[in-house]
Order: sequence, then structure tokens, then C-alpha cells
Amino acid sequence: MDRKLPTNAKVVVIGGGVAGCSVAYHLAKFGWKDTILLERDQLTSGTTWHAAGLVGQLGATASITKLRKYSLNLYKDLEKKTELSTGLKQNGAITIASTKERLQELLRQATAAQLFDVNVEVLDKKKVKDLYPVIHDEDIYGGVYMPEDGQADPVGVTNVLAKAAKMEGVKIIEKTPVEKILIKDGKIAGVQTQFGKIDCEYVVLATGMWSRQIGEDIGVSIPLYPNEHFYIITEPMKDLPKNLPVLRDYNNCLYLKEDAGKMLVGIFEPNAKNAFKEKGKVPNDFSFGEFPDDFDHFEPYLEKSFKRLPMLETAGIRKFFSGPESFTPDTQYLLGETAEVKNLFTCCGFNSIGIASSGGAGRVTAEWMINGYMNEDLYSLDIKRFQKFHSSKKFIMERVTETLGDLYGMHWPYKQHHTSRNQRILPYHDELKKEGACFGVSGEYERPMWYARNNEKAKYEYSFDYQNWYPSVEYETNNTITNVGLYELSPFSKYEIKGELAHIELQRLCTANIKNEIGRSTYTQMLNVAGGIETDLTVICIKKDHFRIISSAATRTHDKAHILKHLSPTLNFEDITDELVCLGIFGPKSRDLISKISKDDFKNEKFKFGDGKFVNIDSKKVWVQRLSYVGELGFEIYIDNKDAKEVYQLIVKEGKNHNLSHCGSHAMDTMRMESGFLHWGHDISPEENQYEAGLNFAISFKKEINFIGKESLLKLKEKIHTRRFIMLSIVNSKPGAPLLLHEEPIYLKDKIIGRTTSGNYSFNYKKNLSFGYVKSEYSNEELGKMDLYVEVAKIKYPVMVEAVPLKDKQTRLL
Repeated sequence: MDRKLPTNAKVVVIGGGVAGCSVAYHLAKFGWKDTILLERDQLTSGTTWHAAGLVGQLGATASITKLRKYSLNLYKDLEKKTELSTGLKQNGAITIASTKERLQELLRQATAAQLFDVNVEVLDKKKVKDLYPVIHDEDIYGGVYMPEDGQADPVGVTNVLAKAAKMEGVKIIEKTPVEKILIKDGKIAGVQTQFGKIDCEYVVLATGMWSRQIGEDIGVSIPLYPNEHFYIITEPMKDLPKNLPVLRDYNNCLYLKEDAGKMLVGIFEPNAKNAFKEKGKVPNDFSFGEFPDDFDHFEPYLEKSFKRLPMLETAGIRKFFSGPESFTPDTQYLLGETAEVKNLFTCCGFNSIGIASSGGAGRVTAEWMINGYMNEDLYSLDIKRFQKFHSSKKFIMERVTETLGDLYGMHWPYKQHHTSRNQRILPYHDELKKEGACFGVSGEYERPMWYARNNEKAKYEYSFDYQNWYPSVEYETNNTITNVGLYELSPFSKYEIKGELAHIELQRLCTANIKNEIGRSTYTQMLNVAGGIETDLTVICIKKDHFRIISSAATRTHDKAHILKHLSPTLNFEDITDELVCLGIFGPKSRDLISKISKDDFKNEKFKFGDGKFVNIDSKKVWVQRLSYVGELGFEIYIDNKDAKEVYQLIVKEGKNHNLSHCGSHAMDTMRMESGFLHWGHDISPEENQYEAGLNFAISFKKEINFIGKESLLKLKEKIHTRRFIMLSIVNSKPGAPLLLHEEPIYLKDKIIGRTTSGNYSFNYKKNLSFGYVKSEYSNEELGKMDLYVEVAKIKYPVMVEAVPLKDKQTRLL
């Protein structure tokens, strides 16, 4: 075929499914008219064409709910604009609960949905039956109803987006596979097709289930893989009421959709089946394809559908469908710029909710590209939340057999996956296990979350109320403030920057005045140009022209990408996270303990808060710095891997003389809240600036260098910030009553004025703590005298304002 392609463009979007068409439309609408969309076959030919077409707003997280609400409104608007039909039918949707725990989950989701004005009605059993008269309701506890939800034609939605994109100036070219993505100096340069090359500045991978292997070919990690997804369509059913709401029965892994007198019954089951398992790769020519029937796999869920909707038992099956749908390691989308290649963005990984999500996902992708940053808290959807190992075939193929089921599984607080574990274990892993460690995943590491006591099992018993690990955290936090606790900090991200210009570059990247003195540390943030907080970290001067950066375990790829994006290539940058183990000993007896295993002087006069130095522990050279994320006197000890087990054993042996206890991540998270310390990804993100977060003490306008975000901060400095960080505690609360997490609405009387970002129960202070943000003309002090509430699972609890952290910061300066 002889075809003339444009030779250049601003953006090439690869993939003509619903996501690609949405990105192209939004890019052009926001001003980037020079956008080309290339589809290897025909629009919708990947997975879009066989989607069930459910358009629901209520998601497992607040971020997803927000994007799905936008999608619904967009599709309605574009129908009018294009004069094409999306097939949208807003017949509502019901999600039922057949256990008390599921009802708790639904009520929490419905509560969070109020933050975005999503209309959600809580139903009792009678109301469920009224709305869905053919349902078997004997085991139902209740449910939620979204009257504006419904269903749409996936092909219709895509065509509407495609036409709207063309109306804005986008060129859409089908039957044009991209053979190669062209990269120069780590940045997008263009794409190569059989019909010619297109030079471009940006590429968007909206390539669905092909994305992982496309990324692999150019050294980019895109962690998703397709499973087989099943549904049946019945023959016309004589007595089936018309316009029934969509029905979701999570406990039985079912969704049911009435359409033109027939019923579609689909499943999201545990122990899902990998697609293309033998080859481990999606064929390039797999268009409009289906898999052979696997009735044995589907039958147990079909039986469950008969119990939920008895009239199905006598219905004939017109179509048995099995086709591929891609899933990610945590059932969240993959959006944003990749860590490996500048100006290469992804918009994929929708975990079977692409029709409901793509409108909003396309919008934020376009904004991300045009602005160069995000001003919303979207880290839970950012592709850079993952590391390289997440996209390996071994990891991802095993993990997605679990995460497909997670879509309808219980979204328990603190839930841990059981597949693809033990990717990286600590040198003393077995010793921690003997101490009773219950492990969770932190980055790539197996890390103790808590330690079982009194011969209890080191295993989570999931709940939306009292947590079975509370007795452990009570002991661990109390022992830390009275004696000494040993904390595992090895997963913290650790980078080193070396070179003559290292200090100047860090001054440009960071907001604080970075101390250029060996052994001194600086707590700081890095910003985007709009002043949004991109990273939260500590910088330590190790030697002359040699600095170490410590940040969160979960943000390893994200933080590294941000630093490298702005760092001069003349400097040496190295990720040393896996080279050093880090142990924290915190508490009033920590100085006594470390003084017994090292001959160095750790007295306050010689080793002040924030200092660091090399010391010897039993002839092992280690770096020790006096910092503490739990707010107590304490020391972080950085040890070479080869020496880690021996040093750990020395600490534990001597620790017996100081009542040392092993302490997990839950204890540390509780104590950092007692100390008023914020956590990036929960309490701070690009959506916040340092003035709103109360972190303006980490800004230095005195340093001469023009650091990233400075101009925006100067403007923000003069503003009155009605949105700001707040610390709350529930009046007369008990452990787990209620269980505070995040995304709970904060009320002033009967009006929502904010949302929570973190929650924990403090056993040391007997308070149920919550961090969050409020937007109000009243000061926090004034709010403290008013009627404030936090709503959890549709119940409002009175709260009081904590004007200062519970823990006196002087304790860590002793």
C-alpha cells in the first residue's frame, strides 16, 4: 500500500482504542492541534471492541472516582458536539453487599464519593428489591445505587471521541502499525512505520495489552499483562424487565447488564487465567480476536449467577465470550511520563474499566504533557510508582492472576498481595521471621509491618474496624518511647550525587538551603515549576562534593526520574538503594545502646541532631546519622550488605541489655503522625504547596540560586491560603472505632470543607489521629472552637483540632 504520511508532528498517539482517542481529543482541545493518532489496524481493534461497556462513577479510590465522573459527563457533552451516539443509557447501577464487611466497604466508597459530588444512594434490602425486582435478596445486607451510572457502546464511545478529535484538528490514520519508536539522547525523536518516518516531540503509548512488550523493546518498564476475561450473553428473556440497572455482586465476582431483552453476565474472578501464556507475548496481529470457550472455568460463577438471578437458570446462552484484558500489579492505571525516556507518556493499564475511565485519563494525560507536571494528586496512577522488576514476565504474569480478582475482591485496609512475593529479602530475613515479623511489601523489599507477640500468628486478619496487629503496635510504640526500638529502614530510597557542581545543583533542585558541610543533613522538598511538591527528602553531605539523598521506599522510581530530569549530566548520579542496609534504633536508650557497640562518641555535644559520620561497629565501617522519623532520640545506621547480618546480630545481642524491641512499619507510621511528620503520597503531593502543607520552614529565599518553583512560591507567599493542612483527633474514640484511613470528608457542621489524608490510632496518647486539608476562611484555631466532624462509612464523628503535634519535638534534640 502506498501511503503518504505527515513527516512531522508535535505528538504521535499510538493506539486507536478509547484511551488513545481520548488523549488525542484532549491534546487538540487544549491547544496541541498538531497531533497524529496511528492505529495498527482499525479503531477499537485491541480490547475496546469487546468491552462490556459499563459506565460507573464509583471507584475503589477517590482518584478513580474523580476521573470516572469526568468521563461520564464528557461522553454526554461530546454526543451533542459530534451528533453521534455513544449508546449511553443511564439506567443506574446497583452494587450489593452479601456480607457486613462488604457493606462497610461500599459505605466508605460512597462517603468518599461525596468529595466529588457523585450521587450515591445507600440502599437497604427492600430498596434493592424495589429497584431490581427479579433479584434473589435473601442474603443481601444492603447496597449502594448510582442513579446516573449505566452503560454505553464501547465502539460508539470511541467513534465519538475520534470524531471530536478530528473536529479539533487531529489526524487519525488507521492500518499503520508503528515499527519502531525513535529515541535520541534519552528523548523521543519520532516513530518509524512501513509508510515512512514521522519526526515528533512526544509519543503516547495508548497501546493496551501490547504496551509491556512495546516498552520492553526500547528498555521501558510498563507493568501490565493480559488475562482471559469471560462473559456470556443470553438469548432474549421473555420475563426480563426492561431498563434494569447494572448489577454488581462483588462477593460472587459478578456483573450483570440487561441489554435489549438479553442479559450479559461477566466475572472478575480470583485465580484468573493468563492470556497467551505459552508465548508470554501478545501477537501483533491479534485484532478482534477471541479465545476458545473454557466453560469449566466459567461454570462455578455461572452457578452463582443463577442463585442471584434465578430466571437465568432457564435462559439459553447466545454467546460465550473470552477475550484478553490487561491488568497491572495493583489494578490502578498507568499514566504519565516514563522514567526511562523523556516525552514518552503512557495511558493504558485500565484493568477492564477503560470505557468508564478513559475520558478522565485522557484529560489528565494531556494536561500532564502540556504543563510538564501534574497539579493533582495522581501518584496512585503514575507509572513511576513501579520499579523495573514489576514488568518482568515472571513477576507480572503471576501477579495479574491475582489482581484481576482484586477488582471485585475486598479492598481491605493494609491488604498485602500473596503472589510474586520475596522479590528481595534482607540479609537477616530469617532472624526477623523468628522474631515474629509479619512481612509486607515495601518497594521491592519484604519488610516487617509488625511483630506478632505471645505466640500469635504473624498474619493479617483483615478488617474495617479493630486491627489484629494493634496489640503489637501498642507494645512497639510504647517501648520505643520508654526504651529503644529497632526499625527496618533498608527499603528507603538512597541516591548519591558526586561532582564539583553537586552542591550548586542540589541548591537549584531543592527549596531549602542545602548544608555544604561534611556530616550535616538538610530536610527539604523538590518542586515543579508551579510550586507543587514533587519529592520529600533528606540530603546529607558525605564528603566534599559528595551528597546522599534519602527518600521514601515507595517513590524510588518517581524521585529518581524527577532528579535526573533536572540534574546536569556532568554530575555522577547513582541509585545505591540496594547496596546499603539501614537499621534505625530509636528511643531514650538508643544512645546507650550504640555507645556499647561502637567506641565513637555519641554524646549530644559531639553528635547533634541532623549530624552524620562514619563510625566503626566491631571493625565494620558504617555511616550513622542522627535522624528519626518516629520523633525520638535515635540513629540511622547504613551498613554494607556483606556486613549487615553481623551488625544486626550485634545490635540485637546488646539490645537485650536495654529492653530493645523489634518494631514494624505500622509502629513507625503511627509515631510519625504523633510527631506531626508528613508523608509524601498521602499528606503531600503535587496538589499541595509548602505553604498549604505548613512546610514553608523548608524554603530558603535567601540563597541566591533560582531554585525550581521559586517564582511560583514567591507569588504563593503573598496569598491568603484558605486551603491548609490540619491535624485532628476524634473525640472520645477507641482503637478501630472508627478506623481512620484517608479520603474521609471533613465537615464544618453540615458542609464538607476538606478531606483526610492519613489516619492512625495512637496508643501512646490514646487518640484516633487524622491528618488532612481543609478549605475555609476560618483559621485552624477558630475551627477548633466549631463543630467539626469526620465522616466514615456514612457516620459523622466529632473531632477536635490538634494545634501542635502530640509529641514534643524537643525529645529528638536531646
